[in-house]
Amino acid sequence: MTPDNLQLANTILERINELASISEEPGVITRTFGTEAFIKGRTLVAHWMQKAGLQTHIDNIGNVRGRLPAKSPDAKTLVIASHIDTVINAGKFDGPLGVLLGLSLLEQLIQQRTPLPFHIELIAFCDEEGCRFHTTYLGSKVVAGNFDNNLLMQQDAAGATLQEVIQGMGGDPGILAQDAIPANNLLGYYEVHIEQGPVLFEKDIPVGIVTAIAGQKRIALTFKGEAGHAGTVPMHMRNDALCAAAEFILEVERFAASHLQPVVATVGTLQIPHAASNVIPGEVQCTLDLRCANQQILNSCFRHLEQLGSAICQQRHIEFLWHPVQESPSITCNASLNYLLSQAVQQSGYEVIKLVSGAGHDAVAIAPVAPVAMLFVRCFKGISHNPLENVELKDLAAAVQVSAAFIQSLIQKHNRG
Repeated sequence: MTPDNLQLANTILERINELASISEEPGVITRTFGTEAFIKGRTLVAHWMQKAGLQTHIDNIGNVRGRLPAKSPDAKTLVIASHIDTVINAGKFDGPLGVLLGLSLLEQLIQQRTPLPFHIELIAFCDEEGCRFHTTYLGSKVVAGNFDNNLLMQQDAAGATLQEVIQGMGGDPGILAQDAIPANNLLGYYEVHIEQGPVLFEKDIPVGIVTAIAGQKRIALTFKGEAGHAGTVPMHMRNDALCAAAEFILEVERFAASHLQPVVATVGTLQIPHAASNVIPGEVQCTLDLRCANQQILNSCFRHLEQLGSAICQQRHIEFLWHPVQESPSITCNASLNYLLSQAVQQSGYEVIKLVSGAGHDAVAIAPVAPVAMLFVRCFKGISHNPLENVELKDLAAAVQVSAAFIQSLIQKHNRG
């Protein structure tokens, strides 16, 4: 580990802390898409990009984009990116680490006056988490050219549409397609992110290479029974929606835990409309998050759990509604890019650890149009989406060293033609 890399890591950390101080509410980190705090945060990131010497602009969806041009205007583009929006009461590293480490890489190339055989575009994506409109990857879908314009009518909790929020930030929702990078112009995509898992922490290894990102399916579930008086309806005559939901939730846990392939399933929200301590629950609403890196297995589990819920409810005389609300496919990271990334890890003196990401990333939206690579960085106990998120300076410095070596190897490869 060189003093230079530690100094670069320290600068990145200072910027991460400064961005983390911008929030929708004091004492926590919350920057959801389109809010005043989000706009203030993206303005700061755009300032840093401009100061570094990048050709900087904010596109119509709200991404901050800084371009370092190649020798030839006809060259392809390498995208280095992550996101700057957060979940509610977030940690400070999820997303911003990748953006600000990318900025450090480009600052090094500018200082070294490195001639580039390809353009590099650093992008701070505006909405990966999807907290406000329940629509993940808004920014990266625009860049990839696969944004669904039907989403523009999606409403937040206050009734504001996505279209209205984009316009309020100064964007034009009618020309989002113009902000895409054509697939034939894309050389590749590189993202650095905290692991959001405990493997690197337990092995005490600073970085790992992502081989695949798990596909996801999110389902809204409703169990409809019959409300009744808690003291007068005999147990054998009840149609208790909550009991049916509880049985289903436990069966989901058993199924995922006993599956032969890595599958994770989470019931993350639970609502009982008109709940009271002396009323038999007549309706329960909940969500199911299902993930697996193997798309075929994911689809099979999806069908099985729907049938399982239906069978439980049929036995209990409960109406069962299964409504898919979001889906993202599993993706495989590019073998050629990962080979160069593995070499960079080894040259930097670290063991090559290969990981599958259970969390979603903007790389999922980019993968249909470009080869993607991701580097994970060790984080404290694998904790993420939590104020306890933390990355040690030495691990951040290792990520800087590996990433710089990876970019240099790409430059050398394409200079050779």
